[in-house]
Amino acid sequence: MKARIVRTALAVSGVVAISLALGVFVMGRTHVAASSPAMENPGIRLTASSTGTDGGNISAGATLFAESCSTCHGSQAQGTPFAPNLQRRGGAVIDLWLSTGWMPLAEPTAQPVNKPPRFNRSQILDIVAFVTSLAPGGVSVPTSSDLNLSSASVSQGFDLFSLNCAPCHTITGAGDALANGYHAPPLHGVTATQIYEAVRTGPSNMPPFSTFAISPSQLQGIMKYVTTYIEHPANPGGLALGGVGPVAEGFVGLFAGVGACLLAAFWVGDRTEREKDDQEGHGGHGDLPGATVEV
Repeated sequence: MKARIVRTALAVSGVVAISLALGVFVMGRTHVAASSPAMENPGIRLTASSTGTDGGNISAGATLFAESCSTCHGSQAQGTPFAPNLQRRGGAVIDLWLSTGWMPLAEPTAQPVNKPPRFNRSQILDIVAFVTSLAPGGVSVPTSSDLNLSSASVSQGFDLFSLNCAPCHTITGAGDALANGYHAPPLHGVTATQIYEAVRTGPSNMPPFSTFAISPSQLQGIMKYVTTYIEHPANPGGLALGGVGPVAEGFVGLFAGVGACLLAAFWVGDRTEREKDDQEGHGGHGDLPGATVEV
């Protein structure tokens, strides 16, 4: 009897341990807030910012660039051994990296980390205006027509997202770890402007997609899908489990279901064995030869 109790306790403890470990994994993969530093890594991470067009003040941008960017990129954004040349890269590159807070660095030799943007929207556009005034070229900051999603196809956006974005960002947009210490950032809290700029410029180790690879209307579909269904998931199946995706959710269901079945099996088996012991202890002597039963 004692051995049976010990076995049951060990089995229950094992199921509980597995459930707790799986719960920590799931809860640890919940959607990361746009301002959270939890995703600090060498790969860029998108955070929320206002949309806007390239219309800043060049003089004010030159002052801000000299104070915060020239140490690494040079006084004319020509690049140095510490940082790349920003000329002819286009306003979208500057806007994306500044609005996400990934730049500027805390010090020239530091590794980029996720942090709130140092500049407000007006200051970012001023810096964009200064850098783009040095040499033309690259991808511009999207205009209002680029961001008009009224006629965009969400279904087409989902198909393109599944094919081109989900392998790194996961199908739920939760983000994931990549090779060499990089991370694909979570896509919760991003704006259409940042999605446009990321797709067209390819930040960090993300490949850029030209208009030949993804047309303007297709990109609008992706922006609409991400800013609606990724940002506000419907979760028709019930509990979202942190948006970790169907594979991890399947494992959660497997372990929870198997754990419940094990507990039920041990409970039934233990109860049956107790009833059998009671019968043997109280009524079993009636089957012995010569035994009598008192009434």
